[in-house]
Amino acid sequence: MSDSTPDLLQRKIIHIDMDAFFASVEQRDFPELRGKPVAVGGSSKRGVVAAASYEARKFGVRSAMASVTAKRRCPDLIFVKHRFEVYREVSQQIRAIFRMHSDLVEPLSLDEAYIDVTEDKMGIGNATRIAEMIRADIKKQTGLTASAGVSYNKFIAKIASDQNKPDGICVIKPHQGADFVAGLPVRRFYGVGPKTAERMAKLDIHTGADLRAQSQDFLSQHFGKSAGYLFRASRGVDHREVRAHRIRKSVGGERTYGDDLVSDNDMHDAFEHIIDIVWNSIEKCEARGRTVTLKAKYADFRQVTRSKSTDHYVADKNEFAAIGRDLLGQIMPVENGVRLLGLTLSSLEGAESAEQEEGDAKNDQIQPAFDFQA
Repeated sequence: MSDSTPDLLQRKIIHIDMDAFFASVEQRDFPELRGKPVAVGGSSKRGVVAAASYEARKFGVRSAMASVTAKRRCPDLIFVKHRFEVYREVSQQIRAIFRMHSDLVEPLSLDEAYIDVTEDKMGIGNATRIAEMIRADIKKQTGLTASAGVSYNKFIAKIASDQNKPDGICVIKPHQGADFVAGLPVRRFYGVGPKTAERMAKLDIHTGADLRAQSQDFLSQHFGKSAGYLFRASRGVDHREVRAHRIRKSVGGERTYGDDLVSDNDMHDAFEHIIDIVWNSIEKCEARGRTVTLKAKYADFRQVTRSKSTDHYVADKNEFAAIGRDLLGQIMPVENGVRLLGLTLSSLEGAESAEQEEGDAKNDQIQPAFDFQA
């Protein structure tokens, strides 16, 4: 089957994404928080928003945002500490609902998953109907709302689940896929971050239609290994299967700063934010790993990495932070400034046997990585 032709496999795939999951759980369990702007995370100078309620998002509060920035945008913002053990319990309830309909469930994190219902266990035969049943059961059993994307492949289903949030559903049928993708801004393509979008804009590529107009050779010249994914995705094509036992290789993220970090204090303060953000992601994914890697990019764009592996899985945030700080100390002091810092946990449990399909990380961003301007 050619990558330039529609996906003829005609799978029935649902992507379920819980609405403001952590914050919604807190509002469910504490009625005094309902209808108010809520952020899960620390309120200290070094705190980071792990999740924000929709009331808070109206003020521009987003996950991974520094708490001081969030508070500045929303003075009435209420900070609550995370309760990951509760979030995990709710996540297990939700996954049990998924498995009533299919054994092909691929969780991406505690609050989202793909479900292949091409052959559904209840014999319903209609993916849209199944998605509505799942959403209704989630609401009944947990008191929470979920949004769903229904389509013939993973790429489009995931994008569709974000179309009508919160508490909505979007269905993209096979004959609609190419036109749907054509109308998307390139930033909606998973793996296209701010820097890549900026490069695309300079090439006059702003939408899926603009991407589709490019040859694969052109995309290879400008976007390297991502070219095949971009070529297929811009045509609404994605042949990947939903894998029930997918094993990730790493969890991490990086932050690009608008102003270079020069002083030791600035470096340490920025690094503490990254520790908080990445550890939240590690807990959200329930990951266990043995290798911590620091990445730094200097003002002149030189890049360095430092890694440390242990003979055991990193026990908790304190150990993760201690290793990270030790790695940071190895590149200090900084003479010319740092424009990017990142941390990654790898050598994850079970990852040694994983065989990732080409382009998966670019398409799904399975690891909750971040790359944003400060």
